[in-house]
Amino acid sequence: MKRIWLLMVLAIVTLCAGCAAPVNRCTAPADNPRYHYLQGMEALEAGKVDEATSKFDRAVYCDEQFSAAWSGVAVAHALKARSQADAGFRKVEMDRAREFLEKGRKLAETENDRFENLVAVVRVNTLLKGDGWLERARSAWREALDQKVDEKLLDYYRGKEAATYFMGLAYLEAYEFRKAEDTFRDTLAARKDGKWNEPADRAWKKTAKIVRAMGGITVGDVGRKIAVQESVSRGDLAALLIDELKLEKLFAGRIPVKSQLARMQAEFTPADILTHPFKSEILTIMKWKVRGLEPKADETTRAYLFKADEPVTRGEMAFILEDVLIKLTGDEKLATAFFGQDRSPFPDVKPTSPFYNAVLNMTTRGIMEGELSGEFRINDPVGGAEAILAVRMLQQRINMR
Repeated sequence: MKRIWLLMVLAIVTLCAGCAAPVNRCTAPADNPRYHYLQGMEALEAGKVDEATSKFDRAVYCDEQFSAAWSGVAVAHALKARSQADAGFRKVEMDRAREFLEKGRKLAETENDRFENLVAVVRVNTLLKGDGWLERARSAWREALDQKVDEKLLDYYRGKEAATYFMGLAYLEAYEFRKAEDTFRDTLAARKDGKWNEPADRAWKKTAKIVRAMGGITVGDVGRKIAVQESVSRGDLAALLIDELKLEKLFAGRIPVKSQLARMQAEFTPADILTHPFKSEILTIMKWKVRGLEPKADETTRAYLFKADEPVTRGEMAFILEDVLIKLTGDEKLATAFFGQDRSPFPDVKPTSPFYNAVLNMTTRGIMEGELSGEFRINDPVGGAEAILAVRMLQQRINMR
């Protein structure tokens, strides 16, 4: 009998040992899940996705039940998916992002945990897209704002306005520019000196410029995609001129003989645009011989390439639009209108610059603008909103004639 009781006691002790709290794997002061989570989020902010993933992995190694770390690693894998060119690898990363996002949701115990997971839902859906992605993001954003969080314990996000900022980015990705503008404005109004004020201010100014550029016109898919870009490439500009300005139609309208028009075509097809999505637009631009958008000699290949991915500077933009204006108005005098001037209104554009005449033609007609500082920023890349605004103003000037 004693032996039976002894065996029962041993069994109970063994069972209780199995129910004991897990051993703390990370014991050093700085080796704790919250520290690694915060480091991971900051690495994400800096664009260091692999480093962020490593930090989140360490956080969940320290505490497998740490909801915020699973939510963070979901965003990291969504970023990896977005950068993957291979469809198979992209799907793997997308599946991981959704799996870790769900794990973070299930492990969320506090309203702070739920808030961080819901912000991650907004971010992951913005990155991965898919059917109904914007509504899922919007639903998560609204639910996040309903959480009664302790903002002092939001290690990374710091305040509930973080959810509004990332919803603004979602609207921007969805090309809902006015909603994005309003949402960034709400982020700024939520707190005077919050963590998200500076990025929200930059995003708000960018979006406000896009809204201004699109005022009074209907922009197609090409225009909306270009609008959000920080810089416009030669291929983008070709597409913008053909698809949004309807340049082919405008140019063709100046040639009365249809047989002459039918014979016109690009002299050749540059090897680097054979599979480019804007191949037809580029060939149309080449057909009309728009100055500034001609193929360029490439020393490496010893061939003439279009170099569609090369960014367009503001000086080049002025030169290109000047040529379009000359071709459409037939006024050849525009090409030399400001030759011989000794003083420039812009400190960064000398009268000897090859772009000087074009810059003056564009700025005196209100097609392009200088900065409040007085500079034109001749060598800076053209932003998407700037390009659309310039094309819109050019279109107005042509219609006024």
